[in-house]
Amino acid sequence: MFGFSMSKEQKMIKEEVAKLVKNLVIDNIHDMDEAGEIPLDVIQKAWELGASVSKVPEAYGGYGLTDSPMDTAIILEELAYGDMSFAIAATLPSLFIFPLTEMGSESQKKKYLPLYCTENFKPSTLAINEPRFGFDAVDLKTTAIKKNGSYLLKGEKCFVPMADQSSHLMVAASLDGQNQLFIVDRNNPGVKVGARERNIGLYALPTHEVSFADCEIPAEDRLGGNEGCDYDRFLQKTRIGMAAMAAGVTRASYEFARDYAKDRVQFGEPIVYRQTIAFMIAEMAYEAEAIKLMAWNAASKLEAGKNAQREAYLAKLYAGEMGMKITDYGVQILGGHGYVRDYPVERYYRNGRGIAILEGMAIV
Repeated sequence: MFGFSMSKEQKMIKEEVAKLVKNLVIDNIHDMDEAGEIPLDVIQKAWELGASVSKVPEAYGGYGLTDSPMDTAIILEELAYGDMSFAIAATLPSLFIFPLTEMGSESQKKKYLPLYCTENFKPSTLAINEPRFGFDAVDLKTTAIKKNGSYLLKGEKCFVPMADQSSHLMVAASLDGQNQLFIVDRNNPGVKVGARERNIGLYALPTHEVSFADCEIPAEDRLGGNEGCDYDRFLQKTRIGMAAMAAGVTRASYEFARDYAKDRVQFGEPIVYRQTIAFMIAEMAYEAEAIKLMAWNAASKLEAGKNAQREAYLAKLYAGEMGMKITDYGVQILGGHGYVRDYPVERYYRNGRGIAILEGMAIV
């Protein structure tokens, strides 16, 4: 199990990602958010870190490194510290590559992995969220029915990142009462990608509704082939990924609010000396740290080869609830300035709200 201190290699990874975020994201993300897009060359710089292809064996075009959910959690936190939209976009192919590497059949790996283990960023995505009240990733309404040597997918998905640009989608659906993943070509005539959604947050990340109307896919495109995949483990990995991003967003909100409170002078002294403000900053500090430690605890259990269902669920649940609270505190500490889009705390607040609602936007 992880000892809650980073190794020398992990510190190097953290520093390298933090450097990239500082150089490419921190000073530019406001304009990207307002423009509603992240330039491809910015995503490409993050892609060149190799996080998405690190776990893929060299035979399929990857780096052949040992699978480390801990390393990936650290990377996601640092990327989300810059911006959550950027973190999702920069690691989006991982949502297709990671489950395929771990759970795909040999023929699936040979067919699909080389397409995405290239020098240039190529988006692929995951369709898991569904447009209904009380959505639960364990209780999927999108269905797959086996028919004449193929599968028919039927249902609707929402919040599918970059669906209009992705060549393939990894689609979560219920098959005979068991949740499974299916590889779907976006050009399949049974796939309809809707217009870009207008969300409360993640302005820089295009997401879409995607519908499947008797979408016929070959039987060999069920992830894992006839044996299927371990959907529960997949869900654990995505929930830890969401918690790791929450750690980055909340830390960013805390640090900006803390520094602002030190510099903002009212009635002859910095507002950080006001007890109410000081207590809020202290709570932001320990809750942001708690989110990170819960994400690390869950990731370390996966890394040790153990089932992390409970830890992953609790980490995401806690991250969702405390993420809203901490980023709201950031807005409150800035007062009227916190409601102005020129300051990043309102973006942290809008993006942080999605942690509790969204599933499967990142994976460790």
